[in-house]
Amino acid sequence: MNEFKILLLIFLSIISCNEKSNKPDTIEIEMETEFNASKNYLALGDSYTIGESVSEKDRFPMLLVNELNTNNYLFNSPKIIAKTGWTTGELKDAILKENIVKQYNLVTLLIGVNNQYRGNSIDEFRVEFAELLNMAISFAGNNIENVIVVSIPDWAVSPFAENRDRAKISEQIDIFNAVKKEETLKRNIKFVDITAISRQALGKSEYFANDGLHFSGLMHQLWVDEIMNAFLNKN
Repeated sequence: MNEFKILLLIFLSIISCNEKSNKPDTIEIEMETEFNASKNYLALGDSYTIGESVSEKDRFPMLLVNELNTNNYLFNSPKIIAKTGWTTGELKDAILKENIVKQYNLVTLLIGVNNQYRGNSIDEFRVEFAELLNMAISFAGNNIENVIVVSIPDWAVSPFAENRDRAKISEQIDIFNAVKKEETLKRNIKFVDITAISRQALGKSEYFANDGLHFSGLMHQLWVDEIMNAFLNKN
């Protein structure tokens, strides 16, 4: 009887050890499968991409990844190359310094507001934007379906611009966006217009960050809704 109890305990002990050792293997396999299925996203831009004056979770690239993953696209956290104040030329220089060799399943490009703000040449903008767009295509493995260009939001509607010539700012934003759209569609790439959406923020404080110039997370989410429509329509 005692021998039977001893054998039974040994048998139960072996089963228990096997169950414990299988759990980490199962978890590891599931994580590995998820990792292999994950996609990578590169966001290129300026203050609107880095999310100046909003929390990290409210940046449109972060919100976009959340939406993508909700739709089972399994994207990793975005790689963001953006800084407040950057023009097309400064973004280009920063990208070259990064020496990117990785391929991305999605690349977004939102740039140009600082070219407008500084009064830079529209012809220079066209050349530099075209160079950035060609870079974005290469980062997407030369798959134009994986590139999305986003229009410049209109900061003329911000409290910061209250004592400025809002009509002139909006007119200039339209000119820069027209160049962006022309160069984008010329390459058969998706162009997402968020400018009209940004203009709906006039007089609505909830759509602006505390600095009174940049847009809040609520507005970033509206942009993401438009970008998601473009992304889903290409798949």
